[in-house]
Amino acid sequence: MRRIDLRSDTFTLPTKEMLDSIPTADLGDDVEGEDPTVNQLQSMAADMFGTEGALLAASGTMGNLISLLTHCRRGDEIFMEAQAHIYYYELGGVSALVGAIPNLIPGDRGKFTGEQLEAAIRSPDLHYPVPRLVCIENTHNRGGGTVWTPAEVGDVAKVAHDHGLKVHCDGARIFNAAVALDVDVKEYMRHLDSLSFCLSKGLSCPVGSMVVGDKDFIAGATRARKMVGGGMRQAGIIAAPGIIGLTKMVGRLKEDHINAKRLAEGLNTIPGINVDMDAVQTNIVLADITETGWDVDYFVNRACKIGVQVFEFGATKARFVTHYGIDSVDIDDAVARLRRLLGH
Repeated sequence: MRRIDLRSDTFTLPTKEMLDSIPTADLGDDVEGEDPTVNQLQSMAADMFGTEGALLAASGTMGNLISLLTHCRRGDEIFMEAQAHIYYYELGGVSALVGAIPNLIPGDRGKFTGEQLEAAIRSPDLHYPVPRLVCIENTHNRGGGTVWTPAEVGDVAKVAHDHGLKVHCDGARIFNAAVALDVDVKEYMRHLDSLSFCLSKGLSCPVGSMVVGDKDFIAGATRARKMVGGGMRQAGIIAAPGIIGLTKMVGRLKEDHINAKRLAEGLNTIPGINVDMDAVQTNIVLADITETGWDVDYFVNRACKIGVQVFEFGATKARFVTHYGIDSVDIDDAVARLRRLLGH
């Protein structure tokens, strides 16, 4: 029985071309700026986003961490949506390592407005932390892969910049957002001071993330990366697949979005499973299984036994993520298996 792994796009396997690029990559010491493959990847990323520089990081969490370390000082205040990945899934690094305090803004499917940000920013006072940074997440994981438009980003960024705050985007899946709206990622970046994105999710690379920004930001981020142990020396073995990911894997994300919609529609035909179709905007599907009468952990375990792997997502939902290696046949098969599992 073929296993259909819909847990996350982090489970993508690299293409043969990516694997073949590793042993032939030109290498050098990246800490000294001498790895030509890393330098090529960083130049490519900077060109794509229209920034002065880019930096390779080991992971999305590291990319966000070094960005926050660069922008903030201990005791500073960072504004972010209440279910942001930085707050929810990154082990409290924002406080434990950056030393900043999150100010959480309740959003609508992971997005908040400039008006909400304006209301959250307090007047300077001896008793308050110094407001320093605004973080957005695009696409928003816990929102179900929902997308910020460039105009929405601009609305929040204007308020932030008017108050002298910087804006960082956790853009782990920023290319999913750009493909969904058919916009250039530069349309987002022109409102931002920094952005991180993953090579290892929808772009299918085995490891790695990037941060982009102006030269001063990248200089600071490079020092922060070294401080947290991210100086990876001959990192061209990571960068070589990254170059292929940026060159050849962005456009195909549309397939994942089509498959996610197909999956959501199929799940909605199974009695007891409910998907909010308005939230299915990219490659993530959140399915409410309350009406099945099953506990979510039980549902996930039973689904795994029939070869459909998904993640628990809170007390009542399971998360399905489409990605490279999953096609429409897999989607239809997964829906059919789940229908049989639930006795329909």
